[in-house]
Amino acid sequence: MLERVETEVLLTLAEELHFGRTAERLRLTTSQVSRIVKSLERRVGASLFARTSRVVTLTSIGAALVADLKPHVRGMDAAVRKAVEAGRGVHGTLKVAFLGAAAGQLLLKAVALFGARHPDCGVSLHEAQVHDACARLLDGDVDVLITALPVRGVRVGPVLLSEPQILVVPRGHRLAGEAAVSREVFADHPVVQMPDTLPEETRLHRVPATTPSGRRVRLGPMANTFPEILGLVSSGQGIFPVGEHAARFYPRPDLTYIPLADAPPVQWAPVWREANETGSVRAFVQCAVQAAHDASPREAADGTHTQ
Repeated sequence: MLERVETEVLLTLAEELHFGRTAERLRLTTSQVSRIVKSLERRVGASLFARTSRVVTLTSIGAALVADLKPHVRGMDAAVRKAVEAGRGVHGTLKVAFLGAAAGQLLLKAVALFGARHPDCGVSLHEAQVHDACARLLDGDVDVLITALPVRGVRVGPVLLSEPQILVVPRGHRLAGEAAVSREVFADHPVVQMPDTLPEETRLHRVPATTPSGRRVRLGPMANTFPEILGLVSSGQGIFPVGEHAARFYPRPDLTYIPLADAPPVQWAPVWREANETGSVRAFVQCAVQAAHDASPREAADGTHTQ
């Protein structure tokens, strides 16, 4: 019989195909993941993963085992959630966090709607920082997080807000007078790095490794919070791509915002741990979707409406 941690390691590694990312998602060390996999393989009597110095792949036996396990794990999780919800209903206190000013504005509207629909369930609001947002969710410190996508290893709700990316540079920077710029400028000017506590796919979505033409992006210093990012930009240590709402919520005389023509939009959505999908979480997500849908045209222009 498999222990819960063994099942989680097996299914997560089958999805990530990377020992480091698997360890990060499960809050384990890479060596712990490796030991658990080796123990499972000894028990099965065959290799479950083929690994080289660069690539991890499932063997045919490993793929079959993962396929057999997945429906059972989903069924057990669903049974537990059903029992919890039957006992709790939509009451108690829901811990909800947001990352970014636009997400915070939308969250306030969702909280008001949720309070009117579910008066027996309180909401505890938390402002997350760039460096700790995902960790707080995975550690159970918050139940729902409204954050920028992509985020892997969690349940992702409907997109609430989609906005263009713009580039923030110091006032007086040689790019400041441009009507619009391309991501190609990332190879010519250092770009402030997001903290490495964020998932790699989230960081690469905002600051890719290479420009559209294949040139290597110049990496500047790392920041842990959004105010730190703006401070580094202001002091001339780098440039940084942000969501369009930043120009409205963070207008500063020492900064200039420029349209970033070839960058994908920044999308914001509620995310939560699959194991923590309760009736309260689902009810709150429904309220967040409704709040985004009901945003007025003025609010949509301010970056608080689903697009």
